[in-house]
Amino acid sequence: MTTPVAIHPIVPREKLNFNLDGDIPKYWFGGDPFKSRFWDALSIIFPPGEKFFMTCVRDFRDQVTDPKMLQEIKDFNKQEAQHGIVHRQDNERIRKQGIDTEALSAWVENFLTNRYRKWYSRSYTVAVTAALEHFTSIIAHSMFDKRDLLKEADPRVRAMYAWHAIEEVEHKGVAYDVMVDVAKVGYFKRVLALVDATILFPVTIFYIQRKMLIQDGFTLAQRMKLMAGGIWWLIKPNGLLAPMAKAYWTYYRVGFHPWQESEQRGYPEWLAAFNGSGGDPVKASEQMRQTLAM
Repeated sequence: MTTPVAIHPIVPREKLNFNLDGDIPKYWFGGDPFKSRFWDALSIIFPPGEKFFMTCVRDFRDQVTDPKMLQEIKDFNKQEAQHGIVHRQDNERIRKQGIDTEALSAWVENFLTNRYRKWYSRSYTVAVTAALEHFTSIIAHSMFDKRDLLKEADPRVRAMYAWHAIEEVEHKGVAYDVMVDVAKVGYFKRVLALVDATILFPVTIFYIQRKMLIQDGFTLAQRMKLMAGGIWWLIKPNGLLAPMAKAYWTYYRVGFHPWQESEQRGYPEWLAAFNGSGGDPVKASEQMRQTLAM
């Protein structure tokens, strides 16, 4: 295994209150249906997705003898389980808006279970897990940069995604280490899994988002207009995806390891604010944003 450059401890944070059952607007991201439902699609995907991640890593737990790796797997599972719990709370908010969240989450779980878990080897599914974990960790590059891309978002939902991103940064090496050191996945399979995930992840997001916009009552013409503006928001030079591009491509490098990436901007600020606020994730998110804006 390549020697890591910087490692953060994996700290499971439980019983956090984001007040997701409060008066959060339907289109909580600046009143924009595309942006709001884009992130809501992620929330619907996460509970079955986190379950898939935990299962794929646990496939190899019995082969692990290193106490440090066993503890990291345990903490990884705790963090992922908490992500599932909180996103199910957020999905209840979405359900109350008339979205059939249960059917959409069931579709994702069925897809992962009856396609990936049935069709592919355990070594390949843990490689897909490591690739998807790469996506969920590098999204912090966009969330915590100086542009403050989520500034128009409701602070409670914004705080939920900030906390989720912080913990993804903390455990971003776990599935990768299991894949390489235990499952013995080589370069070709690792890269193939990333190509697979690069297609799977956005296609699933847009499928769920489309279903939600239909249930919201938008016509085909209205949805196409929303998608045109939304896609540009994603891919334009200063859009959501731009800061992720460089980190994404490093995964293809021979000898890559997630901890070779530079320190994640915003991580120490969030952690200090979280600890200083007595464990309030909403205050931590807002204080981090204020600090980064200086």
